[in-house]
Amino acid sequence: MAFKRVLLKLSGEALMGSGEFGVDARTVDELARELVQVRAGGLEIALVIGGGNIYRGMSAAAQGIDRATGDYMGMLATVLNALAVQEALERNGADTRVLSAIHVQEVAEPYIRRRAVRHLEKGRVVIFAAGTGNPYFTTDTAAALRALEIGAEAILMAKHGVEGVLDGDPRVSPDAKLIPELTHLQAIERGLKVMDTTALSLCMDNRLPIHVFELAPGTIGRVVEGERVGTIISTPEGDAR
Repeated sequence: MAFKRVLLKLSGEALMGSGEFGVDARTVDELARELVQVRAGGLEIALVIGGGNIYRGMSAAAQGIDRATGDYMGMLATVLNALAVQEALERNGADTRVLSAIHVQEVAEPYIRRRAVRHLEKGRVVIFAAGTGNPYFTTDTAAALRALEIGAEAILMAKHGVEGVLDGDPRVSPDAKLIPELTHLQAIERGLKVMDTTALSLCMDNRLPIHVFELAPGTIGRVVEGERVGTIISTPEGDAR
């Protein structure tokens, strides 16, 4: 096992399966089984899940809804996804906790850093819901923030239908090639759509590596075992940044 503790960032779209929106039960169940298997090896896992399969604050803003209101609606969407993944994990034998950055005490615990760390130490899969609890911040930024707070050794970014970071948009350039390795600063300067700039800067300043790979059967296990899959974004120790 290459890591002791990681944070897995999933997009909401990763839960859709072949659908156009919502949550596909079979896809979530397959994900849960893989996470339970990986967890059995002693890895401590935390999750941050986006809400794009249900709602996006940015698209809401374009339709005339206030951006902050749209973002709060998006946070609630991530709570729905967190509960769906929690239920699938527990059905497959995992012990889990959902910690929410906004108060929904009937279904999730409030986010408290020490409590999150304690849950991980006890072998529970921790799911962080509702982003940072603030509008104008994405779930990418929430993933970077929570990973640093809990002392994760890396962020694992499981992408939907993309093998890693590419040198172009595959929808525009079908011959776009995989970039196996780059620095946080290169990702920011080249405008690569890996994470938003706030999240990348946070990871760069704290030298938190990001492993970007396609969410496919077995890939999470291969990454945590140390296999080179997809793209690794890191800042070398000697780098001034």
